[in-house]
Amino acid sequence: MEVALYMRVSTSRQQQHQTIEQQLSRLHAYVALQPDWHVADEHIYRDDGYSGATLKRPGLDRLRDRAAMAAFECVLMTAPDRLVQLIIKRCLKSCGFSRCVRHNLRD
Repeated sequence: MEVALYMRVSTSRQQQHQTIEQQLSRLHAYVALQPDWHVADEHIYRDDGYSGATLKRPGLDRLRDRAAMAAFECVLMTAPDRLVQLIIKRCLKSCGFSRCVRHNLRD
């Protein structure tokens, strides 16, 4: 299964506690445990310094555009807050995904 990864940090405080690179590492480790999952480099989406309260984020825009093209079947995030979960789920469903699976990777 082709998987996309989405990472975001919005503030310098968040960047100090959980960097994009730490999120990426955790997501790659999780994917490695799934024998049939694959992540292409072009399916890694990131937003540094963008609030989860807005849909105007370059990484999320690219994710939405590629989802509309059915480029992947699943999107993984480390532990998004409720607002981001709802936004991404709504975006994917509006792009034609009939089922959205969310995996939270918590400490």
